[in-house]
Amino acid sequence: MITIAVDAMGGDHAPKSEVEGALRAVRSLNVRVLLVGREQIVREELEQHGKWEHLPIEIVHASEVITMEDSAAKAMRTKKDSSIRVAARLVRDGQAAGVVSAGNTGAVMATAKTTQGMIRGVERPALATAFPTLKGSPTIVVDVGANVDASPEMLAQFAFMGNIYSRAIFDIHRPRVGLLSIGEEEHKGNALTHATTPLLKALPIHFIGNVEGRDLYTGIADVIVCDGFIGNVALKVSEGLVEVFKHILKESLSSTITRQVGAVLAKNGFMELKKRTDYSEYGGAPLIGVKGVCIICHGRSNPNAIKNAIRVAAEYASNRVNEKIEEGLAALSDRT
Repeated sequence: MITIAVDAMGGDHAPKSEVEGALRAVRSLNVRVLLVGREQIVREELEQHGKWEHLPIEIVHASEVITMEDSAAKAMRTKKDSSIRVAARLVRDGQAAGVVSAGNTGAVMATAKTTQGMIRGVERPALATAFPTLKGSPTIVVDVGANVDASPEMLAQFAFMGNIYSRAIFDIHRPRVGLLSIGEEEHKGNALTHATTPLLKALPIHFIGNVEGRDLYTGIADVIVCDGFIGNVALKVSEGLVEVFKHILKESLSSTITRQVGAVLAKNGFMELKKRTDYSEYGGAPLIGVKGVCIICHGRSNPNAIKNAIRVAAEYASNRVNEKIEEGLAALSDRT
């Protein structure tokens, strides 16, 4: 049974979503959860759900909370007993395989890097998230916000780590790796993409060249690489577009469907669309490159998102993604 530490105080709806999500996880997955936060508050929330003492779930006390308004750097220096810091220490000390947090993204990333440490050979960690595609299987986009400025060497390493992640988690034998640009032709793009292309060609991966923004959803690539600034903009635009599209579609269906059979079919189709584009089904974004596992969730994560983030953390650990990245980087270093 894999143990995952959950930052119970981090999200917009903490600790309600974190506690309920953890309960769903331990009841449906083969995991043990450590809920990290102010013990009395977490215990009171747990008791709202009835008897829980027989479940593989425990409370680990942390006296401080890093809020969304806190400066990540300042909070790191001053709040040494914060829930995310204590959770990361549990991973560092081997008491948990990974940490899940919907808290302050900057603080979570900084804490994971400094407390859990970095995989040997990794220059910078990167956030990887899954985008739904027309082909059904997701596209992994790396990076979506950890590094707003990136060098060509960093993008090459993101591609290499994303390739390993795709193989390990999604069981894709030879992931197709694309570089996000403004056109498919190699001469298009900016100085960063031009300098990155030869590095990607030299890697032992299936590099398919440039891909465009629309290819985030077509399924043409299994892994798409970009700097964190571009990736985060693409992610936020996508989330906003999905919400608007759902709202428009729901309104249109309500105003045009009159016959009962048609209404049922339309409703079923709408629910399938909602599920395929629901961020909570993907849980959260792994911070690839840190020791242990760190899954960063939306601040507004609901219980389903927390449960699935715990699932992703357990899968990441059980599939030995970090070990495979370290082995791959070592082999790559030997080649050069």
